[in-house]
Amino acid sequence: MKLIDQREFKAKVLGSDKATDVAVLKIDATGLPAVRTGSATKTRVGEWVVAIGAPYGLEHTVTSGIVSAKSRSLPGDAVVPFIQTDAAVNPGNSGGPLFNLDGEVIGINSQIFSRSGGFQGLAFAIPIDVALDAKDQIVKHGKVSHGKLGVTVQEVNQALAESFGMKQPGGALVGSVQRNGPGAKAGLEPGDVIVKFNDQAIKRSGDLPPMVSSVKPGSTVKLEVWRDGKPVELSATIGERETGKVANADRPDAGQGQARRRRAPAVCRGEGSLEARGRARRRGRRRRGGEGRRAAGRRDRVGEPHADHQHRAAEGHRRQGRQGDRPADPARRRAHLRTGSAWVSGCSGTLPRDGPSAGPVFFRVIDEVTLVTS
Repeated sequence: MKLIDQREFKAKVLGSDKATDVAVLKIDATGLPAVRTGSATKTRVGEWVVAIGAPYGLEHTVTSGIVSAKSRSLPGDAVVPFIQTDAAVNPGNSGGPLFNLDGEVIGINSQIFSRSGGFQGLAFAIPIDVALDAKDQIVKHGKVSHGKLGVTVQEVNQALAESFGMKQPGGALVGSVQRNGPGAKAGLEPGDVIVKFNDQAIKRSGDLPPMVSSVKPGSTVKLEVWRDGKPVELSATIGERETGKVANADRPDAGQGQARRRRAPAVCRGEGSLEARGRARRRGRRRRGGEGRRAAGRRDRVGEPHADHQHRAAEGHRRQGRQGDRPADPARRRAHLRTGSAWVSGCSGTLPRDGPSAGPVFFRVIDEVTLVTS
């Protein structure tokens, strides 16, 4: 580890957490200055922020921007409610602090969305509250425990809200429930809309995974769900997420100034898979002169089923989710893919981080985007 005063030390790794991408290092040194930490939850969209790092090996580079959004869910990183900023962040910035104008650290720069591998105005930082919680658990227990509810969720839009008899869109629609999981034991069913978690309102489906992850396994939580046109209260005992089953956790390390790339979470990359069918569609479009697109297995916090399938999806959730199986007719599965969504099951260990593989999961054909770990 190299300090700003040019001193170098060999650091000991006390522990790391792949789900949040946070590690705790220890060095034997004296005279170390310390930064003040703020609160990401109190940070408001539009506030000015400053990022410090070593983009492409250029040490102590300072860039500025504003907070563009909060609580962003990224593919494969559902447990982290990222801070989105337009401060210039490039490969080499990862691990650097994100400051507010009071000189307080509110985040750790982590990733960018890019088609070129360089900065394009979309950078994401791990909230300091999440990082400090991971640090405290590593120092105390040597590992980080994440809560698990055992459900997959998707966004509730206007069409779905109307079909469920809700006054307005909101909450997290349960797509499938893991057999014998915490959600199943609590009485959750596919088609339920979770609107409150421990008395905290859920405005979007992406709000739920970080809430669940932050709860200590074994704790009891209150759930308010919308079912059959009326609210229902449930009680659930949170389980523990198996860290070995986190998708896309093992990423290759990159040297200073090099981008680390990873695929958007795809499902079963063999013949007949969503990705393979996406390649076939691209080849067909190129032959017809159309623009190629990639079928990326991203959950509905990134893309939703097309509008003409929303109502049909709502009606099918409860029936198909209970069966925990995909449609038996291959032609029907292909029809789902062509219209922008697909039924997928039995792909253990290849789904994004926030859910089991059993039951229906929706995907959408989206433009190709490269996720770069800065």
